[in-house]
Amino acid sequence: MQALLSVAPGGPETLELTTLPDLKQGKGDLLVGVKAAGVNFPDTLIIQDLYQMKPPRPFAPGGEIAGDVLAVGEGVTGFAVGDRILALTGHGGFATQAVVKAATALKFPDAMPYQDAACFIFTYGTSYHALKDRAAIQPNETLLVLGAAGGVGSAAIELGKAMGARVIAAVSSPEKAEFCRQIGADDTILYPREMDKDAQKSFAHDIKALAGSGGVDVVYDAVGGPCAEPALRSMAWKGRYLVVGFPAGIPNIPLNLALLKGCQIVGVFWGASVFRDPKAHAENVKELFGYYAAGQIKPRISARFPLRDAPEALKNLSQRSALGKLVVTMD
Repeated sequence: MQALLSVAPGGPETLELTTLPDLKQGKGDLLVGVKAAGVNFPDTLIIQDLYQMKPPRPFAPGGEIAGDVLAVGEGVTGFAVGDRILALTGHGGFATQAVVKAATALKFPDAMPYQDAACFIFTYGTSYHALKDRAAIQPNETLLVLGAAGGVGSAAIELGKAMGARVIAAVSSPEKAEFCRQIGADDTILYPREMDKDAQKSFAHDIKALAGSGGVDVVYDAVGGPCAEPALRSMAWKGRYLVVGFPAGIPNIPLNLALLKGCQIVGVFWGASVFRDPKAHAENVKELFGYYAAGQIKPRISARFPLRDAPEALKNLSQRSALGKLVVTMD
């Protein structure tokens, strides 16, 4: 097998493509021939030792995969050799083989290509948990998505529309704004990558102008940094501010705004929710497959990289230049 290994803390340039002995499954495991792996922001952090999970080196990044079952471990039921599965791996996905716990694997529909399956569960799982479980978003509410052109952001646009919301997409370039309109955003707002106090005031003004006097019912914040405070100032009474990620830095939030708006600041830790409430996760995945079958959601894959070029995918993601999803293929 081949694997792209992190051998020392650092950026994508530190990864090494390596040939290793084939893997062996253990009790309760599935051995998977990986066909494709999704690329996600945590992959850029884990190789720098900046993520909450720090696996021992050497390890391959790659937190979600799709492929075929090559072998079934002792005690596993419900899976057979040849089954097409997707799984969350945490790490290890940038490789031609992976071993996953059978309890974490899901069969996916025959009509779904491997690349779609590898880019499905992380972004849509996160965004659906956020909008459904944490925000309880309702039809005709206004949803503001920060970082809307990225993987979880674009998933939030599609799901927000599927759930009946009016969606405002906030992005940092005209190209990203056009992408968001193409996937269903009702309105778009541009904000500068570097934002001073004047730019923050202007951003808040632009949000309020689009949202109307009532304000924004739900903010989906996958950016953090200086974008957070203007978005919070634009909240509706009893709004829900979803804390999803911080690629622009962890913001300093004036908590008096939450009091004045009567709003909730809600953490979205989807990975933990999967393990704490697996039944709810399984129900969410079932509903997401339904949205996919109905054509309401589909991973927006903007670029594909062979395994040897996966460092370039991580570089694009860390620079916040990617549109939608990036995928690594093992062909």
